[in-house]
Amino acid sequence: MSSKVQSKGPKAKDQPAPAPESRPPPKANAEAMHFLDSLRQEELQMLFFSETLAMVSNTGEPQGELTIEVQSGKHEDNMGTMSQCALVHAFTRGFVDKMLCGNSLLGYLTWNLEIMEQHSQEFVKFHVLPMERKTSLLKQGDQLAMTRSIKEGEEVRNEVTFFPWHSTAGFISQAANLLLLRVMAWRRMVPKNARFLALDMEGKLCYSTYQALGSQTIQVDRQQAEVFIVEQTVHSDEGIPFSCQFYLLSDGHLAKRVQVGSPGCCIITKMPVLREEDEIEPRPVFEKKPLAWEEDIELHSKFLERKEELRLSHTRYLQQHPDGQAIVSDFLLFLLLRQPDDVVTFAAEFFGPFSVRRPPTPALRSSTPRSPFRSLDPAAKRESHQARALKLGPGRDPEALLSLLRF
Repeated sequence: MSSKVQSKGPKAKDQPAPAPESRPPPKANAEAMHFLDSLRQEELQMLFFSETLAMVSNTGEPQGELTIEVQSGKHEDNMGTMSQCALVHAFTRGFVDKMLCGNSLLGYLTWNLEIMEQHSQEFVKFHVLPMERKTSLLKQGDQLAMTRSIKEGEEVRNEVTFFPWHSTAGFISQAANLLLLRVMAWRRMVPKNARFLALDMEGKLCYSTYQALGSQTIQVDRQQAEVFIVEQTVHSDEGIPFSCQFYLLSDGHLAKRVQVGSPGCCIITKMPVLREEDEIEPRPVFEKKPLAWEEDIELHSKFLERKEELRLSHTRYLQQHPDGQAIVSDFLLFLLLRQPDDVVTFAAEFFGPFSVRRPPTPALRSSTPRSPFRSLDPAAKRESHQARALKLGPGRDPEALLSLLRF
């Protein structure tokens, strides 16, 4: 249930209090919710563009223009949190029966087309009694606040209505409707038997349905273009249904809009460059071919040159360092004479005395020979120091005591 507060201007007329609502509030069905849940940010961002249509009468006379722009934006909620969103801006201005009229729309939407904030204004400059209507929607915590201001001549009527947020599931605002139509055109499908929610002219929640009317070929800027026709109907509980037909190009551009019962329509005058879905080509696979470098004269020549270059370099080095060749020759001689099972340990014992980090040989040798490998594990080294300190007692080994304080 929604709660409403009314306030009147200084010259507003007294109106009887509205009758209490007896019907249960409308709810969007599962088909509508499933369609909204299927929306993705990447898909919506492909439908971000601006377009302009001309407003013409039934006789083809120009009356104004309609501009719709959808882009990426940022929205700040009442807690000061910034979030990425879809920003919809639309406005019309023209003459109907020689009377100036127009409306503007600014809406912030989530990637599931939930309303975050929306402001709309419409006016008709009647000669006797000008009319202006302003409507604002704002999500405030767990509810949706709607503020409406209606001015007719000098009479002003203000209304504030609060809808529980759970009751607005599946609600399609005016801004969301413009983007939802682009999605339907892009997918070329309308969810079957889906019932969304919308606001009627009185600012009350009601059902909104969409129906696919098939495809049609129309003339746009001397070109033939195929359009996908979608009819939206807002089923008000207190008035006649409001229907509007949208002729959409394959990428979501609006080619024509016809309001049922209206004396005019909006039509596109210049064919846009249609955007197609980007096709990701598979990465090319190159088969690995054997390199027969020996058969290639150039590669074989480079190989021989590099081989000779390395041979000369190695020979020159050994001539400059004869001790290196002597050490290697001695090691190979001892290795062939001893023929040990563990070649690595034998090599470590042979080359150990040449290391500058090797500790001096103790005067009294232990029954357990010292490992020829230098310990590289600091943790193992600390454990050996700790064990030595505990064995010798406090104050016996300062290095061991310091090792106990390290982490």
